[in-house]
Amino acid sequence: MDFYQNFLRPLLFSGLKADPEWLHQRLIQTLHALSRRELGPRAIANGDPVTKWIRRRMAEQFCFRHAALEQTLWGLEFPNPVGLAAGFDKDGLAAALWADFGFGFAELGTVTLHAQPGNPRPRLFRLPQDWAALNRMGFNNQGAMAIAAWLTALRDSRPHTSSSIPLGINLGKSKVTPLEEAAEDYLGSFRLLKELGDYFVVNVSSPNTPGLRSLQDASQLDRIFGLLQQENLAQKPLLVKIAPDLEWEAIDDILAIARTHHLAGIIATNTTIRRDNLKTHRLPGVGTPLTEAAGGISGAPLRQRSTDVIRYIAQKTQGELPIIGVGGIFSAADAWEKLVAGASLVQVYTGWFYEGPGMVRRILEGLVQKLEEAGLETLTQVREIRL
Repeated sequence: MDFYQNFLRPLLFSGLKADPEWLHQRLIQTLHALSRRELGPRAIANGDPVTKWIRRRMAEQFCFRHAALEQTLWGLEFPNPVGLAAGFDKDGLAAALWADFGFGFAELGTVTLHAQPGNPRPRLFRLPQDWAALNRMGFNNQGAMAIAAWLTALRDSRPHTSSSIPLGINLGKSKVTPLEEAAEDYLGSFRLLKELGDYFVVNVSSPNTPGLRSLQDASQLDRIFGLLQQENLAQKPLLVKIAPDLEWEAIDDILAIARTHHLAGIIATNTTIRRDNLKTHRLPGVGTPLTEAAGGISGAPLRQRSTDVIRYIAQKTQGELPIIGVGGIFSAADAWEKLVAGASLVQVYTGWFYEGPGMVRRILEGLVQKLEEAGLETLTQVREIRL
């Protein structure tokens, strides 16, 4: 019996009275407090017994290791293909703990050069009838300098306080920065963080920063990645995260930019601004018609479109450009669908707060079963199949 699904989720979702963002912040702050316990001189010297016990119990319950799920990508070792998507841990405050929840990697951010509060509240809504969420957060974060200081503290501490999985950093444009100066804004963040992330993602696809999606235009991306690659002397993997609402021709343009600037991969996809085929008609607690509500929708309504985009990119690039698939993953079947379509890795966000922390382990166990049923020995062979 899953305690979260059977007891905790009904309590948290009861009447939708609990503010989703408040609950989210309490989780992150709790995990951050747990991380900070390990950074004191006594804890570093001897290991904090309370923290060690909690982390051991978490790993026992949520982690699942299997050789068939391991892979090397961009020179990084991924213990499994399921990662935490950007947006969940915006300031990297729980960066050291995501491995204990079973994730094979985690993406921090979105981080902007300048600290910013984001959009007015309420700005995060559950849509349980659709197994979805709507967010219009607006890149609320403490800024690149703050996350750099925290990640440096983790890096410089003893090994037991650092993450054992690859950490990506998702970069966004500061709201106060004019669009014509966007490239310099991304560059400023990258300069502060380039030694602290294993890979970096340029986010030009959130619908919650005015004008941001216009940066998906080929000329804009050309300038952004031109500056970043000049700075990228260590050759950290650079990826771009795209919207699900792009036309195929626009995706072709982005793929051309990816070839020109030797990008490491594509993340497909961000949230959608489409509102069709939804059972929810008004924002919970607010009453605004969903068709008039600003923000991007994540979760189950995004699943098919993100898979279609993954398949299109894989076919256009003949599988040579790695793809991280995200959108509507709740189960092993959902993850398998994206891996077969051409993704090398997948990320979860909305599914994790619907299904609970045990979801990652269930997905991983299910993927091993899928591999066995398909007669495959390793995850990298999955992309040889086509739906």
